Amino acid sequence: MTVHALEAARRLAPRFAARAAEHDRDGSFPVDDFRDLREAGLFGLLVPRALGGMGATFAEYAAVATELARGNGATALVFNMHASVTGALGAVTEELAEALGVPDEALAARDRLLTAAARGSWYAVAMSERGAGARLSQLSTVYEATDEGWHLKGSKTFCSGAGHADGYLVAARSVADQSVVSQFLVPAGDGLTVEPTWDSLGMRATSSHDLHLNVSVSGDRLLGGVEGLALVVAQLMPHWLVASYAAVYVGVARAAIDAAAEHLNERRLAGLPAVRARLGRADAATAAAQLVVAEAARRVDEAPGDEETNRWVWRAKLLAGTTAAEVAASVLEAAGTSATRRGHPLERLYRDARCGSLHPATSDVCADWLGIAALGGDPDRDGSAPRW
Repeated sequence: MTVHALEAARRLAPRFAARAAEHDRDGSFPVDDFRDLREAGLFGLLVPRALGGMGATFAEYAAVATELARGNGATALVFNMHASVTGALGAVTEELAEALGVPDEALAARDRLLTAAARGSWYAVAMSERGAGARLSQLSTVYEATDEGWHLKGSKTFCSGAGHADGYLVAARSVADQSVVSQFLVPAGDGLTVEPTWDSLGMRATSSHDLHLNVSVSGDRLLGGVEGLALVVAQLMPHWLVASYAAVYVGVARAAIDAAAEHLNERRLAGLPAVRARLGRADAATAAAQLVVAEAARRVDEAPGDEETNRWVWRAKLLAGTTAAEVAASVLEAAGTSATRRGHPLERLYRDARCGSLHPATSDVCADWLGIAALGGDPDRDGSAPRW
């Protein structure tokens, strides 16, 4: 990569920040932000160089996502979904493909999707469902084979970027065998209906609406070309389902500190020791969370799926989510009542930061996973409910 990618993220962040208040107020999608991301080539960030992308590592993605989130956390969060799709697809090595039984034609289809991303297409994730959350084993969306390929039917919720993406990663269960969960890259178009349901506390500009599917796709849209890989990949690559959010919320926490510092200097409140102490603690906590995210990312690049790597992945998600919420709350209190008015950057950042602990895996689920691991159990299997 990618000094270029990091520089591009830093250049774009102020533009995103300038537009953020309007999109937050209206609950509108930041179309201009995504045009900027496309023009900067960032949709190809995690696409291998051989396919026209930047070939970034997970650690490099985390650095870029943090910078984007300092501009607008909602934009960075939707970008994270696209990165999760392209990053997971790009991480399927020849050795892993052989172990999973992925046929050559599926790898060729994968390469076509990644090449399209490098040329400017972007993908959303349609996994969560009402009543099931992000647990793959509990989904009600189903699929079945047809003469031309596959037919999918069901409804998804919290689909960030709904109505704007070029394609959607859809998880569904087989009609023939409900224990089989597969993933498809469904192109935007006929058979997909967006229901505008997103009117939330925070991250209001993500357009995370409901997506209804009654759609037929060609055979090559089954990711991996083999049914039943979704749960396997979730366990092999938990970093894309768990820790990719973490970098975004580190960026949101840092943006809250920046906004608080600007406000406090303008209001001539920086001379108060209690105010300075709050910012000092916020800075230290955010730096610590960023170091944990960086360590998790380093381990993902060096030993993906390793037991100790996965511990760091879950630590990163837990600490980033809780730190962002705590930091934003503390600096908002330091700034005072005037910063709680609608339209003030800190008021928006406070609400955005509060969402970090709620994304799957939630902070409680992360803590439970880590607690089971600390007790010597198997955290993927010993919980009271299925992780995926």
